[in-house]
Amino acid sequence: MMNVAAIQMVSGTRLPDNLVTARALLEQAAQGGAELAVLPEYFCVMGHKDTDKLALGEVAGDGLIQRFLATAARELQMWVVGGTLPVQTTTPERVRNTTLVFDPTGACVARYDKIHLFTFDNGREQYYESRVIEAGHAPVQFDLPARSGHRWRVGLSVCYDLRFPELYRAHASAGAELLLVPSAFTHTTGQAHWEVLLRARAVENLAYVLAPAQGGVHENGRHTWGHSMLVDPWGTVLGQQDQGPGVVAGTLDIERLRSVRQQLPALSHRVL
Repeated sequence: MMNVAAIQMVSGTRLPDNLVTARALLEQAAQGGAELAVLPEYFCVMGHKDTDKLALGEVAGDGLIQRFLATAARELQMWVVGGTLPVQTTTPERVRNTTLVFDPTGACVARYDKIHLFTFDNGREQYYESRVIEAGHAPVQFDLPARSGHRWRVGLSVCYDLRFPELYRAHASAGAELLLVPSAFTHTTGQAHWEVLLRARAVENLAYVLAPAQGGVHENGRHTWGHSMLVDPWGTVLGQQDQGPGVVAGTLDIERLRSVRQQLPALSHRVL
């Protein structure tokens, strides 16, 4: 067994305020017994303009946001996945949308740069993430040794990645048992697709899915869907929060995962 938490936020335009909120929610998760807590995409800021991310871009390995995450993990004695934060690239016009994983000593043990960049235009809402984000290229997994003794294999992804099942199949092929999906789905796309995509990724890969989200009306006017949730390998939603900041807590059971994979050994039946 391992207790986990998905942190839901409604991040504003001011970094200091968002970090205060994130710390309080991480403390709530730790007090609830979580060994792993995952923050949502863009937990540190939801700016007025896409280019606001550029000013907050940090050098990999150092920066205010990274120190915040490392300190929280160390002081709370918990694995902390930093949703995403902007990390500098070789050009000042682009940053990476990066997930960093910190272990309970405060060490950064994994980095994933979001591969698939969101584009959406329905005539009323327009999003072109590639205007300021440089795409990553490689799937990333890491091992998380739980207090129970089991080493969970964890696959990383972010938001729009959810629409590309081949990424999650790559995680499954690498042995992933838990898939993380920190996100900031729009209200429009989330209402239509969020839950069905999360449950599909869980069922297809016979894995747990933990998906923290932004959820509410933001200071910049954007409306995100929320509904942070934990889904088990059978596709059952074990917990969720509709809107507003909060903590979705749940428990991963390796015996449950093994039982589902034994009863329905779909992963071993792949031919492509």
